[in-house]
Amino acid sequence: MDHQLDRTSNYEYDLPSELIAQHPVERGQSRLMVLDRTTGQVHLGTFADLPGHLREGDVLVVNDTRVSARRIAARLPSGRTAEALLLRRRTDTEWEALVYPGNRVRPGATLELMGSDNRVVRAEVIERTPEGGRVLRCDDAEASEMLASAGTAPLPPYIHEPLHDEDRYQTVYARCNGSAAAPTAGLHFTEEMLDRLAKRGVQVTRITLHVGVDTFRPVRDEDPSQHAMHGEWYSVGDDAADTINTRQGRVIAVGTTVVRTLESAADENGHVEAQAGITRLFIRPGYRFRVVGGMVTNFHLPRSTLLMLVSAFAGRETVLRAYRIAVEQRFRFYSFGDAMLIVGDATV
Repeated sequence: MDHQLDRTSNYEYDLPSELIAQHPVERGQSRLMVLDRTTGQVHLGTFADLPGHLREGDVLVVNDTRVSARRIAARLPSGRTAEALLLRRRTDTEWEALVYPGNRVRPGATLELMGSDNRVVRAEVIERTPEGGRVLRCDDAEASEMLASAGTAPLPPYIHEPLHDEDRYQTVYARCNGSAAAPTAGLHFTEEMLDRLAKRGVQVTRITLHVGVDTFRPVRDEDPSQHAMHGEWYSVGDDAADTINTRQGRVIAVGTTVVRTLESAADENGHVEAQAGITRLFIRPGYRFRVVGGMVTNFHLPRSTLLMLVSAFAGRETVLRAYRIAVEQRFRFYSFGDAMLIVGDATV
């Protein structure tokens, strides 16, 4: 591998802060950049154009995870105000959480959390997680349930304005609770768009990957191979595996979460196995794609594992050139931003 591709500083680009989208546009009304990864050609349009760029026999794979994490006001045993990010429920009474500030919050401590209807829920810290989080245990299932509808949805750190409709941070096909962040490439789709794709002969199938908060963490080491990927749970069902393995066209992944899931579940020949597990797959230039032949994605943060994944698929220089065009054309970036479709007949 060219050592220039394996340096984190080579995944920087200039982005005016006003292009970081703070609010979503109406679902399905975003702009679309189509990038041919073989020729590097760029076409600008709208997301409504997407079906015209797909073919009969293609399989569109979406991630049906649902954001279930909640950001909740808390009080530490010292009386200090704090915040708890409830990531996922482990049992009827237990939550995995991040606590800010939480350096001195040890097992055995009891936190007070602001549940629904402004009712205080007491939760005991019963263990620390390997990633530095905490496992909280409520007194009973009723108290735990009050936390599930309390607080607010956790938005990415670069979004500084409140979201007035939390449903806009869920995809229209979200159904499996477990994510701390939305698979944002899917936020562009409407039911009407999915119907149009089906009428065009594009099959739509679902996998699940629960997105962790680590998705926003930049790669800090100059050598990306030193970056530790946080494990994320995924599942590929029998129907999805069969649909993908018997396809007549390409596999088009909606989002980097789908790319990582399918590549984790595929063997060397591109055969996808129905399975569930934890993936820590870090895709960067030099990776050989086994099954994914195209992807719908957003415009990603500099120095991120997501930008490296996209660069592995289409080439770093090709991607960064496309990003420069997106900046010149005033595309909207990141989670609530515009979309990119990367296609081309290279390799897969």
